[in-house]
Amino acid sequence: MAHISQKGRLMPESPIRKLVPYADEAKKRGIKVYHLNIGQPDIETPEVALNAVKNYDHKVVEYSHSAGRLSLREKLVEYYRAVNISLAPEDIIVGAGASEAIMFSFQSVMDPGDEVIIPEPFYANYNGFAVSAGIHVRPVFSRIETGFALPPIEDFEKNITEKTKAILVCNPNNPTGYLYSKEEMESLRDMVKKHDLYLIADEVYREFTYDGEKQYSAMYLKGIEENVILIDSVSKRYSACGVRIGWMASKNKELIATALKFAQARLSPPTFGQVAAEAAVDTPDEYFVKVRQEYLARRNAVVEGINTIEGAFCPNPAGAFYVMARLPIDDSDKFCRWLLEDFNYEGQTVMLAPASGFYSTPGKGKDEVRISYVLKVEDLRASVNVLDEALKVYPGRKA
Repeated sequence: MAHISQKGRLMPESPIRKLVPYADEAKKRGIKVYHLNIGQPDIETPEVALNAVKNYDHKVVEYSHSAGRLSLREKLVEYYRAVNISLAPEDIIVGAGASEAIMFSFQSVMDPGDEVIIPEPFYANYNGFAVSAGIHVRPVFSRIETGFALPPIEDFEKNITEKTKAILVCNPNNPTGYLYSKEEMESLRDMVKKHDLYLIADEVYREFTYDGEKQYSAMYLKGIEENVILIDSVSKRYSACGVRIGWMASKNKELIATALKFAQARLSPPTFGQVAAEAAVDTPDEYFVKVRQEYLARRNAVVEGINTIEGAFCPNPAGAFYVMARLPIDDSDKFCRWLLEDFNYEGQTVMLAPASGFYSTPGKGKDEVRISYVLKVEDLRASVNVLDEALKVYPGRKA
């Protein structure tokens, strides 16, 4: 039989998407499935972005510059200026989503066999990006008891080897919703400077912060300007996931020139996505005021609801639109599949993401799930009620 690559065998399944066939089967049986497994907001994409695509009047859909349309990069410079980040168009490389931007970053600063340190739990696809680049993730464990705060710097130091080239943080965090403080970011800066590492900062959830808190960008850190790689996207900010436009930004000219070669190898990012993204930057501020208010209500509904369930615990995060919850279960993969295959309450069930897929340490996350609070409040309350009923009868419930 024809050979399958070792890299292909190592590539992990998505914990977010691997249960889709079971959800589809449940729907065929007439079960209503509440999708809390994926960060697909139900917030409407700004009309200005949709209209830009509708009104596209060029006669040919051309390739763009491999770094992205200049007009888009200039528009992003304006956006960052408004949040006190100084960039030039030539500091930015646009990719097909933040995913491609992370891949460009990994490939530009690490060789096969090198290592990146990431606080876990972390966005599951970081594992896949690492496999694709032939590098290794060294996880540093963060704890649900602290709300998944940044682990002690000593834990990072213990994991630094001659193969370590970068630290990756997501702020606000997916999957935990944790918002790293200025002090936590500065402690990372000191370590990055000491060991001359790259700090890759995934900041796609910048706008989504609550309780009066504000995101502190890695671009604000002084003294490591050429070590910082900013990752960003329109997907979540403007509820435009299918646009598939993200970017990397850095003051490091050699890094950008290197990443551009990878960008050239895939020719260019999608034209219509760039048209929508450029227009989306003009979305009025009141859009975000309403969106934050809506997500705050949703977060409160989920956190308060889960914490009323016997044996369950959910921290109260200050950012993004995810929570990680600890449940009285034996195995999150088994439980999430059971919810779709074998359970319904009054014709309803919930689809969750098993937390095991957000860890790279074997055995971690077995009693945790990630919940995306991207549904309206009444649906979230109904979901929590269904989850409560499920836990009452789940065969693998822990005392």
